[in-house]
Amino acid sequence: MAHPRNLEVVFTPEMFKYFENPEANVVVVDILRATSAICTAFKNDVSEMIPVPSLEEARKYKQQGYIVAAERDGNVLDFADFGNSPYNFTPERVKGKQVAYSTTNGTKAIHIARNSQMVIIGSFINLSAVANLLIEKEKDVIILCAGWKGKFCLEDTLFAGALSEILLDSKKFQTICDSTKASTDLWSLAKPDIISYVDKVAQRERLRKLGLDDVIEYCHTSDSAEEIPVYQNGIIKEYNKTANQPD
Repeated sequence: MAHPRNLEVVFTPEMFKYFENPEANVVVVDILRATSAICTAFKNDVSEMIPVPSLEEARKYKQQGYIVAAERDGNVLDFADFGNSPYNFTPERVKGKQVAYSTTNGTKAIHIARNSQMVIIGSFINLSAVANLLIEKEKDVIILCAGWKGKFCLEDTLFAGALSEILLDSKKFQTICDSTKASTDLWSLAKPDIISYVDKVAQRERLRKLGLDDVIEYCHTSDSAEEIPVYQNGIIKEYNKTANQPD
């Protein structure tokens, strides 16, 4: 059997420089709500998504005629077609379309990981599909949590723990990374009743104040989708439909 590959978890994009490994596959996660929304869009047959880090670029895409989904601090921007809720990415809106997408944390994390072997968009929605792909690829794995404006984020870390648990149980991965062990410990606490556990999450409270917390259960329910979005050459496409995919 091949030697197990290394598994690490990064709690914020600002910490990624200490973990960066161009040979690793990176899973970017922003459970509430960016990567959950991206996975939902591909579940509903969006053609491709363009993650846009700045508002100025997002406005330019709108002027060029693109559908634009954009928010800051949970609020839909005035020029955007809609915001960041997974429920916005319906087949009627996105099927076969190109969507430019800009969020507070998630799109920044995707760009930071861009020089990795593969950049995979992960969420509870496609948890098993992502895990199976990583096990199949047999490369080092870094799980990059988008966090909240540079701060640690509990729900992203719970996903990191859930994914790490599957990878470590496969015996294809090993870890000497404290943040991976912390993630799996937190996941073991939350797993028996994740919705109750998530009630303590800061972003849950932010969304509640904005009346946007209707997505909590959806974003923490595993395996409603098999699609795996991957970021390559500035564009997110579905994995098995992306040309020239890295091994």
